[in-house]
Amino acid sequence: MAAEFRALLLTDLVAVPIGGVLSAIKDVGGEIVAENDVLVITQGDSLGGKLPIGSASVEVIVSVSKALDFFSEQLLEEIGRLLKPGGKILVQTSLPSNENIDKEKLTLERKLLYAGFLDVQATETKAFVPLESTKSLTIKCKKASWTVGSSFSIKKFTKTVPRIQLDDESDLIDEDSLLTEEDLKKPQLPVVGDCEVGSTRKACKNCTCGRAEAEEKAVKLDLTADQINNPKSACGSCGLGDAFRCSGCPYKGFPPFKLGEKVSLPGNLLAADI
Repeated sequence: MAAEFRALLLTDLVAVPIGGVLSAIKDVGGEIVAENDVLVITQGDSLGGKLPIGSASVEVIVSVSKALDFFSEQLLEEIGRLLKPGGKILVQTSLPSNENIDKEKLTLERKLLYAGFLDVQATETKAFVPLESTKSLTIKCKKASWTVGSSFSIKKFTKTVPRIQLDDESDLIDEDSLLTEEDLKKPQLPVVGDCEVGSTRKACKNCTCGRAEAEEKAVKLDLTADQINNPKSACGSCGLGDAFRCSGCPYKGFPPFKLGEKVSLPGNLLAADI
């Protein structure tokens, strides 16, 4: 059975002082880690991006390099595989003293973000391996506490309607007190006209609504027997039907007919059209 380690030191250098690394592990992980709990891998650039460690086996990884190119996409993916969910990582690389540190910091931060790490931020840490004419860049981050493909239930928050607290001593107005004496009087219904309301409305004897006057003014149109048996038309349109008759035509309401012939209703007028 392979030995288990809590922390990993990964570097492309031949040798790294363990004292400074243990201090960095404590700063990142928050706990003191003994030397025998740290696995040290040197000259990591010769492994081709593959590390001989089981997945999700270490809590903290400290990686030190002499060049920024050491942190390739494949290596960062492998580091993510080794870390336990919520595990932390600290990377440090050396840069030439004349190099733009802000540009290189942005490049390394993007690499870590693209690899899936969270809370990526630069930190002020002493160089573990001080080199002449160089300056160090240190960034820490962590692995997500959840694993790819994991699922969890989402709590449904129900919005509660606030209850209205009524004050018993509040000034409430009695609705009945808003009514006046005029409002309480029984309404008077309008007087119904004394004329007939049937289908054939006629003015009554004591008509007061004006129907009697209207009937007196109306022109009564009565057809004689000669007008029915031998219909004639002064305008020539009486026999064409109501659509062509004037408003005072005596044949208003009659079916179309031929002039000179008796006006009669067709025999099938009342027959059902089936």
